[in-house]
Amino acid sequence: MSKKINVKITKKPKSIVEIEGEAAAEHFDSYWDKAIKHLGKDAEIPGFRKGHVPENILVKQLSEMHILEEMAEMLFNDVYPEILEEHKIDAIGRPEIKITKIAKGNPLGFVISTTIVPEVPLPDYKKIAPKAKKDEEVVVTDEDVEKAIKEIRQMRAHQALHDANIEHEHQAEIKDEDLPELNDEFVKTLGAFQNVAEFNTKLKENLLEEKKRELQDKNRIAIIEEILKAVEVEVPEILTNSELQKLKARLTEDVTRLGFTLEDYLKQIKKTEEELLAEWRPDAEKRAKLELVIDAIAKKENITPAPEDMERELQHLMSQYKDADPLRAQMYVESILRNELVFKFLENLA
Repeated sequence: MSKKINVKITKKPKSIVEIEGEAAAEHFDSYWDKAIKHLGKDAEIPGFRKGHVPENILVKQLSEMHILEEMAEMLFNDVYPEILEEHKIDAIGRPEIKITKIAKGNPLGFVISTTIVPEVPLPDYKKIAPKAKKDEEVVVTDEDVEKAIKEIRQMRAHQALHDANIEHEHQAEIKDEDLPELNDEFVKTLGAFQNVAEFNTKLKENLLEEKKRELQDKNRIAIIEEILKAVEVEVPEILTNSELQKLKARLTEDVTRLGFTLEDYLKQIKKTEEELLAEWRPDAEKRAKLELVIDAIAKKENITPAPEDMERELQHLMSQYKDADPLRAQMYVESILRNELVFKFLENLA
């Protein structure tokens, strides 16, 4: 490719790489016929069948500059991935392409600006993780069980009032003596339980699993917070903006589920979309930084999801969201599974 394209690579601030280059005249001109054929497919000119317009007529109809621009686009589609591969540029997002010189029979001059994945200077996470993790003993007390049982009885009592069309504003209005009695008949209505003893055993197991998950979440947050504190990296704007759009999409979905529009919600909280995005920016930047760190650890430790896990989760996702773009769905599933594996790896360092 070097004979066809000459490029100069310059690293810019904020993880931007500038690719200044020139395509040889003969290489650029080789796209003339391809561009004519592509543009001619949809050209409709009186007296000619669609897609069968002679070249000389088509050139007059389209203008030479239109054809040259199509040639340039076709050339960039071909050579841009080759440039990235040859110069080992780990690009993310869409590049910004500016044509600096264009004419038939002449070299094509261009400048491409693209964002790259920044190098993440990882700290000694193998030392940080064990120190951040708290090895607490997880126990379920009798008080925990009693509290959970009372909450279940209260929910049933409220449900009964609701079914009877009796309005109660406050949970405190239902007295203990009004709660359904905890007996074998009552627990049978809650699930496949034979008696109170069996229900209590299962409830205690569930509470224990819940406490374990809470501790796991707390430890994961503590570990990653300590690692992030030790990482100095300039987060690319494109990644921060991507996280902002995810937060916006999530909020839009939440308010839509409640029967509102995003505009309704913004009016209610008396803020513009720009103000909301500005408030979210620090969190979005932190999320983007977290993704960079997890990705860097995954690469360093060669952590990748198993193909069978990928296939299973992808099929499950596509069955729920049948209109989802398969490539985006695959990237999403891979990211979720990889993140989980990295967190497990960090937890197990202790």
